[in-house]
Amino acid sequence: MIERARAIVGRMYDGDPFSQWLGIRVLDVLPGTCTLEMRVRGEMLNGHGTAHGGITYSFADSALAFASNGHGQRAVSVESSISHLKPVAEGDVLLARAEELHVGHKIGLYQIRIVNQREELVAVFRGHVYRSSKTWEK
Repeated sequence: MIERARAIVGRMYDGDPFSQWLGIRVLDVLPGTCTLEMRVRGEMLNGHGTAHGGITYSFADSALAFASNGHGQRAVSVESSISHLKPVAEGDVLLARAEELHVGHKIGLYQIRIVNQREELVAVFRGHVYRSSKTWEK
C-alpha cells in the first residue's frame, strides 16, 4: 500500500507543473498523509514583501491532493480554507504535513499544518475532497 501511494504521488507530481514551479519536494508519503517541503523565492512575494497568501495556499493544496489520492481512489478538492498565522519571508523553508481526519466512501477531510524552518506554525489549511469511483492504475 505504501509503495502504491508513493507511485501515485510520483505520477501526480510528474504531471503537475505548478507544484514543480513551487519547488515542492515530496519528503514522505503514506496513504492519507504526506510531508512536503519548499523554499520561498523572491517571485513569490506580495507588495508587503512577504509570501503571497496564494503560495502557502497552493503548497497546502498540493499536500491535500497527494495525501487524499494516496489510497488509490481519485480524489478532488471540493472545499478548502486556510488560516495564515505568521508572515512568511523570502528564503523560508516550509514544511507541509497533511493529516487525514476522516475518510469515508465518498468524502475525506484533511488538515495541513505548515511550519517554517524554526518549526513555527505559519498556516493551517483544512480541505474536503470528493473520492470518485475511479482509481489510479498501477
